[in-house]
Amino acid sequence: MSKTTNHKKIVNMTITAMLTAIIAVMAFTPIGFLRIGPLELTLIMIPVIVGAVTQNTASATFLGAVFGIVSFIQCFTGSALGAILVSESVFRTFIVCFVPRLLTGLLCSLIFKACKKADKKNSWSFLVAGISGSLLNTVLFLGFLALLFMNFTFSPEQAASLGGIETALDVVILTAAGINAPIELAVCAILGTAIGKAVSVAVSKMK
Repeated sequence: MSKTTNHKKIVNMTITAMLTAIIAVMAFTPIGFLRIGPLELTLIMIPVIVGAVTQNTASATFLGAVFGIVSFIQCFTGSALGAILVSESVFRTFIVCFVPRLLTGLLCSLIFKACKKADKKNSWSFLVAGISGSLLNTVLFLGFLALLFMNFTFSPEQAASLGGIETALDVVILTAAGINAPIELAVCAILGTAIGKAVSVAVSKMK
């Protein structure tokens, strides 16, 4: 193995490790959430998007998996919806938390690489990756939630903890129809694009 190849591997491993640590910190601190009035928007998708545009597909998939794991852990550490889902089925809750995020990391990376081949000037491929990463996360999560918990009706106490939402399907419908999902998409897309492009430039200089 040449020194250049070894150096590139070390750089990639270091960046992946840093992004993994950032995901963990964001997941268990207020840094990972943007509160706008009553809205709570998650920003944890941003490091996954950055990984998708700066690292290989394997690393992006790994970062998506890390996001999924910490999301599942949050079901036991304060997520009201997560705690309710776990009370119904731990296994199905894990699938809902883990699989969509893993797929998001994988697909976001593949989409970026496909776009980059056509985007010779790097003028739009990063934006497409930022939008697709956030959109995939939302759509896949809601899709898996609807598929695996479609007939799950909350108890009166559980519904009260979620502000009166009575079923898992209601969560999907209200999230899809509400303004928090579009705001989250815009924030993650803009920040993911800007940070991803900046890190990509820095990485290319390091290599």
